[in-house]
Amino acid sequence: MANYFTETSEGIILNVKAQPRSSKAGIDGLLGDAVKVRIRCAPVDGKANKELVETLADAFDVAKSAVVFKGGETSKTKRLLLKGVSADRVKSVVEG
Repeated sequence: MANYFTETSEGIILNVKAQPRSSKAGIDGLLGDAVKVRIRCAPVDGKANKELVETLADAFDVAKSAVVFKGGETSKTKRLLLKGVSADRVKSVVEG
């Protein structure tokens, strides 16, 4: 069973480990019980969080408004709700 996300009635709550200042943005597999997501921006003035939302929205083919923080906005480890995304979709995107 995947321990990096939780199914809810709204969608999936995804555990994310953000890696700022990366050379490219995107999902980079699993890191323990979280999904490693590379982002180019430095964690300054919320820019990294904005890019993280955009990166996840692109990866899961949802609107940016469907990606909502549930915790960890000032931490490298975050919890985000992906509205309307199924567990199968998460597994296919993250696990390949």
